[in-house]
Amino acid sequence: MKRKTLSSYKLLKNKTFHLAANLSSSIESFQSKIHQKSDVSSVLSDLSGCISSLQACALHKNLSKGKEIHSWMIINGFVESPFSITSLINMYSKCDRPGHALEIFDRACYPNLFAWNAIIAGFVTNGLPEDAIEFYLRMRRENVAPDKFTFPCVIKACSDVADLWEGKKIHAGLFKAGSESDVFIASALINFYLKFNRMEDARQVFDRLLERDVVSWNAMINGYAQIGEFERALEVLAQMLEEAIAPSKFTVTGVLSVFTALEDLRSGQKIHGFVEKIGYGSDIIVLNSLIDMYGKCKCIKDAQEIFERMHQRDLFSWNSILSVYEQSGDHDGTLRLFDRMRDAGIQPDSITISTILPVCSQLAALMHGREIHGYMIVSGMRRDGDVYVENAIIDMYAKCGSLRDARVVFDRMMDRDVVSWNIMILGYGLHGHGHEALDVFSSMLAKNVEPDEVTFVGVLTACSHAGLVGRGLEILVSMEPDHGVIPTVEHYACAVDMLGRAGRLSESYELARTMPIEPNPIVWRALLAACRLHGDASLAEIAASQIFELEPGHCGSYVLLANVYGDTGRYKDVSEVRQTMKLRNVRKMPGCSWIEVNTGVHVFVTGDRAHQQSDQIYTQLHMLIGQLREYGYSPEVRHVSPSIH
Repeated sequence: MKRKTLSSYKLLKNKTFHLAANLSSSIESFQSKIHQKSDVSSVLSDLSGCISSLQACALHKNLSKGKEIHSWMIINGFVESPFSITSLINMYSKCDRPGHALEIFDRACYPNLFAWNAIIAGFVTNGLPEDAIEFYLRMRRENVAPDKFTFPCVIKACSDVADLWEGKKIHAGLFKAGSESDVFIASALINFYLKFNRMEDARQVFDRLLERDVVSWNAMINGYAQIGEFERALEVLAQMLEEAIAPSKFTVTGVLSVFTALEDLRSGQKIHGFVEKIGYGSDIIVLNSLIDMYGKCKCIKDAQEIFERMHQRDLFSWNSILSVYEQSGDHDGTLRLFDRMRDAGIQPDSITISTILPVCSQLAALMHGREIHGYMIVSGMRRDGDVYVENAIIDMYAKCGSLRDARVVFDRMMDRDVVSWNIMILGYGLHGHGHEALDVFSSMLAKNVEPDEVTFVGVLTACSHAGLVGRGLEILVSMEPDHGVIPTVEHYACAVDMLGRAGRLSESYELARTMPIEPNPIVWRALLAACRLHGDASLAEIAASQIFELEPGHCGSYVLLANVYGDTGRYKDVSEVRQTMKLRNVRKMPGCSWIEVNTGVHVFVTGDRAHQQSDQIYTQLHMLIGQLREYGYSPEVRHVSPSIH
């Protein structure tokens, strides 16, 4: 994947006319508002008022208001001040407009140190570390001496681009100048070395500090935590407490990240109690970390309680709880929570989207998926060339059954990886479009994209669902000699299913029995499902006996066997299956279905009347059945035990 970069600030100069047009529009808009709001002039009556307002816009990422203030400053001649330049650069950088920030910087005749620091920090904040390093080098060439605010940003940029050599050069210069002991610079150096797993270098910087404040301790704790050195992180915490250094909220979040990664619930709960004692129990950053910790430790209710008790929530709060819901498998709850988030006026980011798109795929919530895709395009979040994001969009459309939309996104991709091809093949295959899946597979090979194990699962699934048995068997045999992919148990399960669906039950059973890998319950369950489809009770009993030996607690296998007996009129055997389930304490999970309408996704469970409109739903259902009976419809009723079917 290409590194995100402005590919030097020269590219940004090509966007100058866009900024000029935007500013001209903002000026006209703001001039009209001045006549409507007399209080604006009083607020921005002097330079200090402008700078204070710009700082507020930067803090709240209020770009539109920031542009209005910028327009007013142009009208009133306030943009030439060095303070104005620095504040404008900072505002545009914080509002994710590094191009606008660069335009302000380039218009300054003699940018001072503060302006250089602002533009370098802006590049780092916006994920443009290469440009930050380039401007740092340019700053040195123009004999502008960096200060203690410059170096942490540049060191962070070196860390982001994995430039160990440039970072060590900066460190050497700091060591000679005696600036290494500054706590902010030292913290940046510690994080830099820890990212490269150079723990001894990081420790030397830390140990040479004459005075260590909580920032430097946090750098060590968080640095060790981020590279997986959890024991070392806890050792540093213990040393910090021994030296009576009061922990900050960032100390707490660093330690919580350790226990989250280790899924150490007991220690995490102790930290939670400690948090309450030291007064961080209402801090939003700490609460976000607690939500994440409880979620990763499978304590969903605890995470929910913390979230619901929060007086203030930010984007990270919503992302954390959304992740908890998604990881717990509560897809319906995740979407309802996402709707709450939007109703609260919180705009999703890429992390939100990466959580919600798979949920839309699981629920086949096409309307939600389309809305998210549209939002990504309008907001500029979706960028051509971001293979991961585009794959997620294709997967969502494919699993929602909208193969046409999936294909449109796929065909427009500038770069495709093997995952992109696999998603399309499997999407076509699962929806019965076997020939289209094979066409995509052929195109993949023609473009010299090497297939992997997942590719062949998709191809064999496509052959199975489309009844292309001969082609499927040919592909299975050719996997290793032609493509170097050794068939796994998943591939044989697909082949067993393919033969079974086609009614070739004896061949399916023979393959399951003689395959070179020990068959797992999935293989035998595929055969059992085929026996139910074609009414072969004898072979079903053989397959079921294998499953019960390997996986005696899986309810689906008992239900399949009971249905085979029910279809062939062997109701006594159905009762025996029911009795076996009782003896083995196996319970059938209730059937669940859902539908997406304009009001959201509605979930229904067998026999459940929890839905707030259940009375109206059942009334309409009974009316519909009555009307169908009038036209001669007779519902099919299976004589299978209600506790099973």
